[in-house]
Amino acid sequence: MKPLAARLIAWQRAHGRHDLPWQATRDPYRIWLSEIMLQQTRAATVIPYYQRFVAEFPDVQALADAPLGHVLELWSGLGYYRRAHLLHRAAHAIVAEHGGVMPRTPKALAELPGIGRSTAAAIAALAHGTRAAILDGNVKRVLARHEGIQGYPGEARVERALWARAEALLPARDVATYTQGLMDLGAAVCSRKAPRCSACPIAADCEARRSARIEELPAPRPKKALPRRAVKALIIERAGEVLLERRPSTGVWAGLWSLPEVEPNADAARHCRKRFGADVMPREALPALEHAFTHFRLTLTPQRCMVRRWPMHAEEPGLVWLPFAEAAGAALPAPIKKLLRSFASGSPG
Repeated sequence: MKPLAARLIAWQRAHGRHDLPWQATRDPYRIWLSEIMLQQTRAATVIPYYQRFVAEFPDVQALADAPLGHVLELWSGLGYYRRAHLLHRAAHAIVAEHGGVMPRTPKALAELPGIGRSTAAAIAALAHGTRAAILDGNVKRVLARHEGIQGYPGEARVERALWARAEALLPARDVATYTQGLMDLGAAVCSRKAPRCSACPIAADCEARRSARIEELPAPRPKKALPRRAVKALIIERAGEVLLERRPSTGVWAGLWSLPEVEPNADAARHCRKRFGADVMPREALPALEHAFTHFRLTLTPQRCMVRRWPMHAEEPGLVWLPFAEAAGAALPAPIKKLLRSFASGSPG
């Protein structure tokens, strides 16, 4: 039987993905963009965001020169916004410390904000053919099954074992094709549910298949009840416009525009008097929205408030009035964007 790498390389050339927009380049900048966007996000979702990004920011210098708000605007809806913040920070570091040229080595790449060991290896392998092992979520699943490595991949012991196998299986050449093949196999064949073992080029010596443990490997994340949080989001309306507030630079939805928030039982009119010196008339509360984050679940209840009087001194940095149609296109969190689009279309709630 041919080595695993040889089988995977041959399979990728014949059956792997070849039409993704970032596969038509060896530009490390564009490969880096795609790798960051693909973290915890499906390729089909990423494609339009990637295309808009490279059209707006064709190189590292353009990304570094852009205001963070504009970067977040183009990222809006893709989720996991910390990725966009770190991408922007890394672009500044590349310009300041590397003359605007992406580093070539995995070690140097991994020193940039937001680029970990696996992402650094993927950029170097796909852009330059560097012999470096990757270990993203899809690859962890492929190796855990093929090598029969038990346990949850997030545990240090299991992750060390997976890295050891990833390093040992690296071919001496055709590393870019091998790396892409691993990614393609995990995404399209060795899926979490209902893997297509009959189409897998390395099924013949897959330990999980041999021992009938395909559904057991890799072990899932240990279940843990997520804490819940609840807030009331104020839709403060004035002559067809809505008030947006810039969120803090750290924390949930950092740096994005959103609706002002209060505690679930807070009196909206009292809050607006105290915070803005404004007179508003609360209206009906709309159906609550549920949104899951990595570490907690959020229940967000929209509360409409009609402005009767709004003092000029309340216009301050970090606040902006926008027509509903324009607000829905701003750099907003996905659930807030969806909510405001319903107002723009005339069907709130």
